[in-house]
Order: sequence, then C-alpha cells, then structure tokens
Amino acid sequence: MAEVMSMEAIRAEAARLNIDLSAVDWNSIRLPPGEDCGIISDDEDLNEGDQLEFDAGFGSIIVVDNLPVVPREKYDKLEGVVRKIYSQIGVIKENGLWMPVDEDTGKTLGYCFIEYNTPQEAELAKEKTNGYRLDRAHIFAVDMIDEIDKFMNVPDEWAPPEIKPYTPGENLQRWLTDEKGRDQFVIRAGSDTEVLWNDARQVKADPVYKRPFWTESFVQWSPLGTYLATVHRQGAAVWGGATTFNRLMRYAHPQVKLIDFSPGEKYLVTYSSHEPSNPRDTHVRKFSALYSFV
Repeated sequence: MAEVMSMEAIRAEAARLNIDLSAVDWNSIRLPPGEDCGIISDDEDLNEGDQLEFDAGFGSIIVVDNLPVVPREKYDKLEGVVRKIYSQIGVIKENGLWMPVDEDTGKTLGYCFIEYNTPQEAELAKEKTNGYRLDRAHIFAVDMIDEIDKFMNVPDEWAPPEIKPYTPGENLQRWLTDEKGRDQFVIRAGSDTEVLWNDARQVKADPVYKRPFWTESFVQWSPLGTYLATVHRQGAAVWGGATTFNRLMRYAHPQVKLIDFSPGEKYLVTYSSHEPSNPRDTHVRKFSALYSFV
C-alpha cells in the first residue's frame, strides 16, 4: 500500500524537485483502479456511506403495475408496447425489462420491472408515467422499487419517532455583522481555494478559510452571499458558515458545467453538456437540474 503524504509534504517534495504545482493539470491525472498513490482525496471527511451514488443498489429500477394480463403468445407484443413507452424517457439497460409470468397459467402477472442507466431517468419515468392510461381498463401505477421495499418493511407495531435534541447551526450570514464592515471574497491559486476578508485600509487581506482541492472547476457565491458553491465531476456542493464553511448539501449531476442561483437563493440550477452514450437520447440527457433550498 502506498504511503499517504500530506499536502505540506507534497509541496516540499515538489520544491526539492523544482516542480511548479500551480502548472500541473490535476484533471489529467488518472490513478490506477483501487490505488490512491498516497494522494489524499478532497472528500477525506466523508465516510463510506456518504458517497455520491449514481447507479448503485436498486435506485434505477421502477415497478409498473396495472399492466394487461396476457397469455404467453401475446407476451412479446405487450413487452414491445411497454418498451416503446419507456425507452422514450431514458436508456433501458440490456435485459432491463422483465415481466413475471405465472408458471401454472403461463400468463403475465400484471406488472413489470424496468431498469434504467441512472436513477435520474428512473425518477423521471415514474413522474411521467404514473397514472398513464394505456387503455380504458389499464392505468399505470409506477413506483421506485426502493419505495416498495420501504413499505414492505414497515413494522407491525407503531413506535414513536426518536426526538433528537436541537443543535443550532452556524449563522450563514454572520459576515454581515463584522465590526469593521468588511466584505469577503474568494480566490483560487493553483490547487488552493481561500476565503478572505477585504479591508481597503489594510495592505494584506485577513484569511477566513482555506482548503486545497476544494473544487475541480470553479467556485461561485450565491447572490446574497449566503452560500459558496463548488463544482465537481459528480455534481455541485454548497457550503456555508461563519468561519468553517461546512458542506450543507450535495447535488448529483455528472459532468456539470454551469450553475446559477435564483435571486432569492431558494433554488439552484445546474447544467451539463455531457453527451449521452446513445445519440438518440441527446434531447433527453442534455438537461438542467433544479434544486430547492426550502
């Protein structure tokens, strides 16, 4: 296993070898699978269960109920109809559509499972087709498979929910009460991103918070200065606080290129120009995601 080095040790070794770290294209570095080569991740404060997951577990599978019950000779026709409807929304995985059949009668059971490439496509399919009228007798009822598992595991006996003690968070607008009436600004230099106090009466700005590899692309203040957003391959993250800048929320959107806040800071819009693997889904997969803070 490779020895883990701190950033101070990396900078010292780079100085010894006359390497300018600010000129290094970090995005071009690709580590061997399963190896960190001693480079500490910028997500070192996360535990294993807090990672962004885009296609793990059953999050990309939906269950479509209230399908027609048909004999075996009409199975292919019904499957083709269902596939045509749901392939317009996203990319269905290979062998990702399954309709169970009653072994005794040979007829379908009136429901099917559909697995998409991403959970976002599955969520969109549920939203668009729940209540879809196939004909007069068949109206689709669509659920995420994770939701069904949750309902199946409801305990028989009710227990009151655990009430956790209130823990007040930091005042996200505390910088407005600065005694010197200063403003804050953010600057990136090489791999470091730093928030500082701006004081025209001082030659040198006072530091507030500094973090290496805080973002992979750029940083952006919200309009009222409440939040600071960072951009990564997996999506965007929003930070805030008086001096610590804790991560408040993560928004999954692979290959995000642009972000913007609403004027009142209630919504965040992210945009990705990432091309889909299937060209016929270009109009579906080039999308903007809207997230709410309220």
